This record gives sequence, structure tokens and C-alpha cells, in this order.
Amino acid sequence: MPTSSARVDHAVSSGTFSLDGETFDVDNNIWVVGDDQECVVIDAPHSGADILAVVGGRKVKAIVCTHAHDDHVRVAPALRDEVAAPILLHPDDRPLWELTHGGADDIDGYLWDVDLSDGMAIEVGGTTLTVIHTPGHAPGAVCLHAPDLGCVFTGDTLFHGGPGATGRSFSDRPTLEASIRARLFALPDDTVVHTGHGDDTTIGAERAVLGD
Repeated sequence: MPTSSARVDHAVSSGTFSLDGETFDVDNNIWVVGDDQECVVIDAPHSGADILAVVGGRKVKAIVCTHAHDDHVRVAPALRDEVAAPILLHPDDRPLWELTHGGADDIDGYLWDVDLSDGMAIEVGGTTLTVIHTPGHAPGAVCLHAPDLGCVFTGDTLFHGGPGATGRSFSDRPTLEASIRARLFALPDDTVVHTGHGDDTTIGAERAVLGD
């Protein structure tokens, strides 16, 4: 059961996702974790204004990216400038990041600020988000476990109804399923899964879908 005074705030932002020469309309979940004074933003999809509406007047400590597909990082640099907070991303997702934002070798490119790593702890509002590296949907995909809040933020690694998509560049289905089984199914069954798109679910419900 949740024990922290921190809370999870949520909104939905609409835009597009592009990869491998195709573009799709998508709705992305915006997740903000914190208390009345400070918060962490999880992913930075289509609209900085949509994100700031959830943040309110709080201090943003970090912009944590679950992976670097463009619909999750598109407005991260602009949001960084707006709230003066670092962008955190797993370095294995650099090839995907550079598709949207270029890299250090590009005159107009820019990288994120802090590398995420497996087991890293992100403190905010009296609670802790623990980074779980879950490659498969993307090489540097991570989930963020908040045991005090009884939830995990899975980005596009795990959805209501099963694993995230594979079959595009930098993704691999067996790797994704192995990540879910080894890392996410180690969490309690009643852990609420806050996804990158769509409805919440639980670890137990998704274990029943995918199997151990």
C-alpha cells in the first residue's frame, strides 16, 4: 500500500510518433511525481504547455525519459530551458535520441544531461523512483519503480494487455519479453502500472497475459 505523501499527477497530450519513415497520431500519458513543492516529470511528449499545466508552480527536479522515441522526448530540451531541470536518459538510447535532437557533433544538436543507470535512485517529494533498465522496446528503455506509491512507470515497455511494440529499428521482442519477466514480474502483483500510452494495469494482470 502507498505510504508516501508524494502523489502522481496525470494528463494526456496528443501528437505524432515517427520512425522508419512512417508517422502515426498518438496520445501520450504525462506523469508527474512529487509533492506540493517539487516534482519529477516522466517523459516529455508533444506539448510543453500540457506538461507545465500538470506541474503547476512546483520546482521540477528532473525530466526523466523512459526512452528516446520522438513522442517521449520531443519537447524535453524546450522544457529543460523553461524549468531549469536536467534531462535524464539511458545512454543506450543515444541513436534514437539523435534521430530527433541530433548529437554533440551537430552544430544545432544537443544531448541529455545525466545518464540513467540500472538501480539509480531519484529522490523527489519524500519518495524514491528506482530505475529499472528494461531493454527491448528500445535499447535504453527504463521503468521507474515507486514502491512507496505502489506503482511503476513503464513507458512503452509494458501496456494494459501486454508488452510494448517491437519490429521497428532498435527494438527486439525476445529481449523485451525477457526484460518484463525478469525485472517487472519481480515486483508485487498489486503494483499499479502507469503506462506511456493508454490505461493503467497491474503487474498481476499482465503476468496473466504474458505468463511467467
